[in-house]
Amino acid sequence: MSQKIFIKTFGCQMNEYDSNRIYDAVKEIGFEKTDRCEDANCYLLNTCHIRDKASEKVYHEIGRVKKIFRSKKKPLVIVAGCVAQAENQEMLKRDPYIDIIIGPQAYHKINDKILNFTEKQKVEETEFDAVSKFEYLSRIKNKTGKATSFLTIQEGCDKFCNFCVVPYTRGPEYSRPFDQIMNEAKSLANQGCKEIILLGQNVNAYFNNGLRLSNIINEIEKIKKIERIRYTTSHPKDMTEDLVEIYKYSKKLMPLIHLPVQSGSDKILNLMNRKHTIKEYLKTFERLKKINPLIEFSSDFIISYPGEEEKDFRETLNLIEDVKFINSYSFIFSPRPGTVADRLKTIDKKISLKRLEKVQEKLYQNQIIKNKSLENKIINVLAENQTGDRTKIFGRSEYMTSVIFEGNKKDIGKILQIKITKSNRNTLFGKVIDNPKQKVA
Repeated sequence: MSQKIFIKTFGCQMNEYDSNRIYDAVKEIGFEKTDRCEDANCYLLNTCHIRDKASEKVYHEIGRVKKIFRSKKKPLVIVAGCVAQAENQEMLKRDPYIDIIIGPQAYHKINDKILNFTEKQKVEETEFDAVSKFEYLSRIKNKTGKATSFLTIQEGCDKFCNFCVVPYTRGPEYSRPFDQIMNEAKSLANQGCKEIILLGQNVNAYFNNGLRLSNIINEIEKIKKIERIRYTTSHPKDMTEDLVEIYKYSKKLMPLIHLPVQSGSDKILNLMNRKHTIKEYLKTFERLKKINPLIEFSSDFIISYPGEEEKDFRETLNLIEDVKFINSYSFIFSPRPGTVADRLKTIDKKISLKRLEKVQEKLYQNQIIKNKSLENKIINVLAENQTGDRTKIFGRSEYMTSVIFEGNKKDIGKILQIKITKSNRNTLFGKVIDNPKQKVA
């Protein structure tokens, strides 16, 4: 009888990719995925260390599992991901219910750790070995079977922003071999994937044997079955000329660029060790807008970073007004253990909350205006799946906006023309257009 594994994923898109690849790996030793935690022989929690109180969320989740299995045989409990990397031995000491700790660069060892586990000895595997990991995973087919699929091309970071744990949890920058990436892309296309999202902590820092992100985009463009290409997350310092230029001729690269700026103040960017200025950021913005005025930007903002004064905060508001980001993430600064910023004095919570509210009000207004501008227009939408109640179809526009419309299950995996009838801040609503000759916005 096969074993069952339940995987819960916190955090970023790369964690989602990793969870899928972990499942591809454990299938090799007889595990089947289950969506019911209580049926699992193995419970795996794939963690993220970016947000506040990340480790406490892990212990809370483990506590929930304990209750579920109070009167049943305990499953093998594995904590994977960035929290596992950062707090490995401490986690094993704090909660004996955890059996295996495995870091994000050691997933190629997961089958061995499971097969050789004994209750007498807890396991901690947090070695940085991205080369071996991807060599191993490249031999196991990525079987997502979805219209949209993630594909990790780069991991780790050498930037060392003062607020960020990534260099400590994912290790130094590593770019996968070009051929390995293309083989995976072709495999995904043959499974029905229509859109590939290229992933990396600094995806545009990709560099392997003289090849860059632009070369990967160019090569994927040649795969007929792939109709859309995206990439995330980028660093402003790595928006090289070849990557900017590709927007002139690529027909499959989507016109939304996620380019985290974090602050509109040069003083704060310097305190963050971001290695770019607002002038440089705006120069990239202007170059891309000149190439294609339809390109839009999204970003990330850290509000109330230590040292942020009212002047600095106003500069962030001014940047948001100038660029008009259409979809962004904003958070109050929260210190991450082990980073430079962890030792800095934080700003009063009431002030921080007021600033966050102002930033989000401005960001949300941009989203509302953009979505409102699409009402009564026809846009291209990739149908991804049915809604939870199975009455409608969920898809995404070229700008990654959620779109809900009347449709059939057979539409999933197709790019359809949808006339937008109404909108709110986060979602567009519409109907399928039967006449394909009508003009698309």
